[in-house]
This record gives sequence, structure tokens and C-alpha cells, in this order.
Amino acid sequence: MNVDEFGLPIIPDAVNVSQRKREAIIDAAKVEFLKEGYTAASVDAIASRAGVSKPTIYKHFGNKERLFLAVIGGILPQTYAHLEPCKSKIAQADDLRTALISLITEWAEILLRPDIMALRRLVIGEIDRFPQLGKAWYRISDKMNNEPLVEAFEILHERGRISVPDPALAVRQLVAATIGVPQLVRTFDADAEVDLEEIITSGVDLFLARYRAA
Repeated sequence: MNVDEFGLPIIPDAVNVSQRKREAIIDAAKVEFLKEGYTAASVDAIASRAGVSKPTIYKHFGNKERLFLAVIGGILPQTYAHLEPCKSKIAQADDLRTALISLITEWAEILLRPDIMALRRLVIGEIDRFPQLGKAWYRISDKMNNEPLVEAFEILHERGRISVPDPALAVRQLVAATIGVPQLVRTFDADAEVDLEEIITSGVDLFLARYRAA
């Protein structure tokens, strides 16, 4: 089985399946898996929702497991693709505090969306059955979110604007102090009230106080 850099299956285009049918299958599978989880989700229900036959799904995706991994594993990269590149935005910012608050707020608006939180719960619930999905979640988040910010902090450190001898650790601490708590709370209580503006602002201030340039 061919897999991508995150260990998720690569599903080639099928000659006899139109792009429209493929998209319909993926959309239907997203709804069914997020609603029912892997075990309870039915290929029959996915086929019915997509308006295709079960053999069409199997022909295109192979089996339920590959469909699950390909569809659920593909949501996060597609979601993060809408974020603006942050390396130059942070590294070149005149007002670093404002730039960090803006960036973290943008991240939070995506990560705390109900559909992304539902995906997070699903991945956590299925991590024993599909450990590669959990690893992919971590690696995708790290590569698409954290790594560009690490590079920005390296530049800012070299310029003497902040003092971060370990940029990767600094990024993890910033994320934990801002998005981390709301994300944890909403994972287990979807309707919990959180003062996102206050949490992010105070977290950024805490980070900047810790890593103030000497």
C-alpha cells in the first residue's frame, strides 16, 4: 500500500470513477465517520449518502479502513492550507505582540471550529486502532503550524528581538499558553464558555515576558 509522508494511504485517481463521484464519496464519508465513528459507520450509509454503489467505493478506496484513513487524514492538511504563511509575517512584524495575537487567534478560529473539534475527538477515540492517524495529526500540526513559527523565532533570536535559545520549545510553550487550554476544554465539553481573547492575549504576554531580549 502506497502511503504519504505521514503514513496515510495514497488513493490514486480511478479511471472509471469520475471526480464528482469521488468528491461525493469523500464528503459522505466525512459526515458518516464524524457522526458515527469508525466502527459504527456503515459503507452502505456512505454509499447511500454519496449516491453511489458499494462496489464503486471499494473499487476506488479499497476497503473501509483505507477510506477512513484517507478521508479523515486529509481533513487537517486541507484545513491548515487556508492559513497564511506565518514565517515572514512574524519575522518581519514591527509589533511582535500584535502579530502573535493575530496569528494565534487565526489558528484558534480554525482549531476550535466544531467540525475540527469533532475530528480531534474521533482521532483520539480511534488512536489505539489507527495509531498512524494520531501520529499524522501530530506531525501535520507540527509541520504546517509549528515549524514556520520556529523558523520565525530563529530569525528574531538572531536579530536580538527575542531571546529563544530553544525555538521549538518556545513555540510549544506559546501554543500551550494560548490555544492549549481552550482546545482541551472544548475537547471534553463542546459548549464550554472560554474567553479566547483574554487567554490568547495573556498567553502571548507571558511568552514575551519569558523570552524578552537581554
